[in-house]
Amino acid sequence: MKKSGFGIIGLGRFGMSMARVLSEAGEDVIVLDQDEEKLREVRGYVHEAFLAEKMTKEALAECGIGECATVIVCIGQQVDVSVLTTLHALNLGVPRVIAKADSNEHGIILERIGAEAVYPESETATRLAAVLMGSKAMDMMKLNGDYIISEIKVTKRLYGMKLDDLNLSKYDLKLVALEYEPDKTIIDFEPDEILEQEDAIVVAGRFIDIERFERKVVNGA
Repeated sequence: MKKSGFGIIGLGRFGMSMARVLSEAGEDVIVLDQDEEKLREVRGYVHEAFLAEKMTKEALAECGIGECATVIVCIGQQVDVSVLTTLHALNLGVPRVIAKADSNEHGIILERIGAEAVYPESETATRLAAVLMGSKAMDMMKLNGDYIISEIKVTKRLYGMKLDDLNLSKYDLKLVALEYEPDKTIIDFEPDEILEQEDAIVVAGRFIDIERFERKVVNGA
């Protein structure tokens, strides 16, 4: 049976952000945590939320973690628990396991056992979620709350269109800049500016709105 959806283990600030961003983007998300109060915060928008007092292999399997296509282990400070939980997810046959690392040494251990390590100090949950969902965003910068600035490469579908044709206001997005040719950025642009191959647009808005714009306009899904 084909595995699908995301599993998030640990609801600290990073795990909470991952759960919210992925769920708001329409992804199926299973979360596990040892704190019932934290689980109550996410039950309104995730697919399923489970209380797991100990992150044993049996507990993870019972909650359906083994059926996920991607699992993100957001346990950082307890290195032993983080590594063991990551190993359990890998042994359950999860194709892609990503784990939060609080240090370079922690990250090296995670990668040695077969996981991908991320460092929340440099990788925001929003950026990671965009990567996991195949976003066309070339780069992102997190602002306050759910707001980000995102650089999006112009696809073939948009070649020859005018900036005004993008209808960014419909998606509650604001055009910040237009990038064209190598290393040229303009912030004073006209609505009838034509989009060309290799161009990129820089927009500001909520991650969920940028993802919706990419899906419907940039990719034509």
